Amino acid sequence: MIFLVRLVQTLSRWLFWPGVALIAWGELTPQPPQFGGVLGWDKLLHFTAYFGLASMATMVVGARPKLAWTLLGVILFGGLLEILQGFTGRDPEILDFVANSMGAFAGLGVALLFLRLPLVGARRAD
Repeated sequence: MIFLVRLVQTLSRWLFWPGVALIAWGELTPQPPQFGGVLGWDKLLHFTAYFGLASMATMVVGARPKLAWTLLGVILFGGLLEILQGFTGRDPEILDFVANSMGAFAGLGVALLFLRLPLVGARRAD
């Protein structure tokens, strides 16, 4: 179990900044790609993007006091991108910011639970 957590932490460390770049591009490009089907719903895409970003950040930082600042940074990043959309020919939406924030909080929660997996496994072994 510890190996899996370490693997996800390493992948998160390597993929966080490319994820930031991909999200920035997706939110600031004047003609973003259109996805059909269930993932075509704009708010779900926002939720998913910030879920991933916050979960990766949580995996790297861990359950430490600076995690609150990290989460705040992810949320403010989403807000900044929404504001900047107004300068790219797109419409900033408060509901996109809400979806970003909800995804960030959900990503934080799931990653914190994932980080606790080795502790739960160690207690069962006792």
